[in-house]
Amino acid sequence: MMRNIFYGIVFLLSAQISLAQGLPEVTLDEQWKAKIQSLAPQKTRFPSNKKKHVLVFSLHTGFKHWVIPHTEEMIKIIGEKSGSFTVTGSKDILEFEGKNLKKYDAVILNNTCSIGDHRNLFWDKLKENTAVDSATSMKKAIELENNLLAYVKKGGGLFVLHGGVTTLNNSWDFSRLLGASFDYHPVQQNFQVRLEDANHPLVQAFPSEGFNHVDEPYFYKNAYDELDFKPLMYFNNAEIKNQRKGQERTEGKTYVAWIRAEGKGKVMYASPSHNAQSFENPQLLQFFLDGMQYVVGDVDCDETPIKK
Repeated sequence: MMRNIFYGIVFLLSAQISLAQGLPEVTLDEQWKAKIQSLAPQKTRFPSNKKKHVLVFSLHTGFKHWVIPHTEEMIKIIGEKSGSFTVTGSKDILEFEGKNLKKYDAVILNNTCSIGDHRNLFWDKLKENTAVDSATSMKKAIELENNLLAYVKKGGGLFVLHGGVTTLNNSWDFSRLLGASFDYHPVQQNFQVRLEDANHPLVQAFPSEGFNHVDEPYFYKNAYDELDFKPLMYFNNAEIKNQRKGQERTEGKTYVAWIRAEGKGKVMYASPSHNAQSFENPQLLQFFLDGMQYVVGDVDCDETPIKK
């Protein structure tokens, strides 16, 4: 009996270590695609007057999330199965030229993590061309950022997933557009994602108590403190383990997903998920599809910022 107890303790400790390091990678093969296809919603929940064209942008220069190709495939599956979207995938920053952005009803930033002192994805990529001086490259990076800002204000949609929050992490303009910049995250862990308002149209995929989730619990900075967004989901800070020493939050909540209007455009952020296993939850697939409809303007809902 003592031996069974010993092995049980070893198993539990091993499971905790594995979780802290992240869930094991899932092969992106035809079997996995078929599984997501079978779980994806049959159709959109909100009426749409025409088929929308969406860009899934999946370039990273910083941390590489193993889930990037799975996320792009998931978006393609739920968008195209619904019959309401055509989805184009790209890693070419020239998609952010003004004339190219006009081709899309919305842009989805798929774990587009930046790196380095500037934390600017466009700069990271442009500086690879050593034939161009740094001043010229930075000028171009700022131009591409401004193109994105203008695109949304004129009516384009922006949907940012998980690590995409770091795309232009030092830019206050981007931070205010999105509603936050990335600060840090503790190790992956199991936590309860709760609904801010269970009656909001964009969270109808979930039960009123929310859902249990394994992920990196993100904390934010910069424009996040302005709370210029309508929150959809959150976690209780006191339930998050291994927070940064000296900055532990034992009260209050941190938001997991939110929406906001910017000019004529719509913006949505959702931190799930670092792991492809999350996409095997049909509730999350419905939530992502609903989010795609929101950013292209198909959803009429309360988007009043909580700061107001």
